[in-house]
Amino acid sequence: MASEARLKSGVLLAAGGIALLAFGAGALAGSPRLQVVCALAALPLLLALWRCLGRLARPARAPLVEARVDPGVEQRALLENALAFEARLEHAPIALFRIDGLEDGAQVAPLNANARKLVAPGRASDPAALYRQLVAQPGERRALVQFETERGTERALVSMSALTLQGRPQRLAALMPVESELEAEALNAWRQLVHVLTHEIMNSLTPVASLSRTAYDLLDELRGTLPPDVGADLVTALDAISRRADSLVDFVASYRSLSNLPAAQPERVRLAALFERLDALVGPGWRARGGDVEFSVEPASLELMVDPGQLEQALINLLKNAFEATAGRPAARARVGARLVRGARLRIEVADDGPGVPETLAAHIFTPFFTTKKQGGGIGLAMVRQLVHGNGGTVRYARAVGQGARFVISF
Repeated sequence: MASEARLKSGVLLAAGGIALLAFGAGALAGSPRLQVVCALAALPLLLALWRCLGRLARPARAPLVEARVDPGVEQRALLENALAFEARLEHAPIALFRIDGLEDGAQVAPLNANARKLVAPGRASDPAALYRQLVAQPGERRALVQFETERGTERALVSMSALTLQGRPQRLAALMPVESELEAEALNAWRQLVHVLTHEIMNSLTPVASLSRTAYDLLDELRGTLPPDVGADLVTALDAISRRADSLVDFVASYRSLSNLPAAQPERVRLAALFERLDALVGPGWRARGGDVEFSVEPASLELMVDPGQLEQALINLLKNAFEATAGRPAARARVGARLVRGARLRIEVADDGPGVPETLAAHIFTPFFTTKKQGGGIGLAMVRQLVHGNGGTVRYARAVGQGARFVISF
């Protein structure tokens, strides 16, 4: 604005000077020499007027402001985005693996924390075997795989994705262990089934038991009016019906407990003290028949957040099975040990030197109603699994190094 005002002032001064010289030239009409001098003096003024007018005629231009981007700010933004993406990848709720190369020479590498935990000591017992399963999976598909861990066989859902980075083909494997979820769903399904079955059976069985006792009492009053052989047969039949009905009521009531387990009330439990109570409960029975049961805790100060009553009941059931399995064996022994294993996990093992579980039956021993005993109800191990699972642990049957059975409880 200030430069424009100066230009306008210059135009006015130049125009004024030219007008004054023109007036002087007209007044000096009788002197040609002075007219020439006035004309020559007006030439610089005309030139100055022309330049000022030319500048005023130009369109006004807004000053250009150069947008400068600080390279440091841009780099910091990129770094923050990269760190945020890396944090999300690191803590993703699935195990991510990268597979480079073809099947023969493929290299597998864990990409986040869950993947590293899965192949760390205490989880997959043979990471190389797990890698071979991942490499053998075809691209762009989902499948259920299983692999051995320190806690037993684990099943996982794997999803493959193929991509190309910097001209090199790669595959991403997303692995989500689902063993605990499948086990929880199976337990819920069995609990609901047992609840429905016991409810319906009890509804029909209770009146049968009641009527059979009533008929037995009436028959006792009418026994003298009936032929001796008929009365005896009726007494035998009604007595058998009454006894079997009462037995079935007790049998169904025991299964009802599977669907009515109370919620766990965890507290800090010192395992050495819990094992001392167990030894006082079951030890005398083992020693009375010439055997023994041993308890050990490493270290002795080991503690666990668990419902003490439920864990104690689970261990009693396992020791009861071991006691029955070793019946008739001289100097039979059972061992219960608790210790920390790889991966900072707590493991409790219950082992005996009995005949063990046949491999063909090992997959079914935790199923309700399944039993190999003549007088068994198939509830002991099913109850163990529900009690342990309700306290956040898992129970597996593991092959013993020598003879006998071995159950592993992990937390």
